[in-house]
Amino acid sequence: MPTMAVRVTDDSGVRTVVLDRPEVRGAVDGEHATLLREAFEDLEARDDLSVGILTGSEGHFCAGADLKAVSSGRMPVFNPGEGPGPMGPTRLRLSKPVIAAVEGNAVAGGLELAVWCDLRVASETAVFGVYCRRWGVPLIDGGTIRLARIVGQGRAMDMVVTGRGVDAQEALQMGLANKLAPAGEALKTAQEWAAQIVALPQLCLRHDRLSLLEQWSLDEDAAIANEWRHGVASLSEGLDGAARFVGGEGRGGAPATS
Repeated sequence: MPTMAVRVTDDSGVRTVVLDRPEVRGAVDGEHATLLREAFEDLEARDDLSVGILTGSEGHFCAGADLKAVSSGRMPVFNPGEGPGPMGPTRLRLSKPVIAAVEGNAVAGGLELAVWCDLRVASETAVFGVYCRRWGVPLIDGGTIRLARIVGQGRAMDMVVTGRGVDAQEALQMGLANKLAPAGEALKTAQEWAAQIVALPQLCLRHDRLSLLEQWSLDEDAAIANEWRHGVASLSEGLDGAARFVGGEGRGGAPATS
């Protein structure tokens, strides 16, 4: 029997969430979806945490929904606005960024988890794909929407219609992966990246990030007004940063202190 394991560690403002089900290539059933969602809800609630990382174990990111759970009816599906996503955190909108560290397959629902994340580090072993195409299982956790917004409709249509796998190099070229890492080093690379993000002023970062996410549902005028509201909400941090710059910080390319 597969063991139930979602491992969570917190270090220096970064939460790392490990989907530890290598015996089923990181497939997610209802219980694990709940554990994933709870791990990221807690990230959102914690003032001492600024960035999340989602990864798998033993060379597997996530093979999607556990088809045994799907076939037996143990995979709950909620209508939007009525409950969590089938894969767990995929209907949450956090105020904090999340990085996916992908080794091996991020396919079907695993692809939906990866594109829910803000950024993706792909090891040279990574493969992204709508593998559920071959079983007639749909993307119902934001995959068709977020994938197209990241890579564009033409590339997303290719992946959705054909169900083919996209390797790490192609994923980087199309913008699906943001960084590449050697095999076995996706998590290390994601943690180094997360540490750099944690060191930045967080209030402005979070408001700019939310403005970027929210603009998709707004026309241009409304999006600009929304951007302004977010900017005003973080203006105190910007004024402090400007004063520190005038005082000599960050000159000549030197990093500023947050």
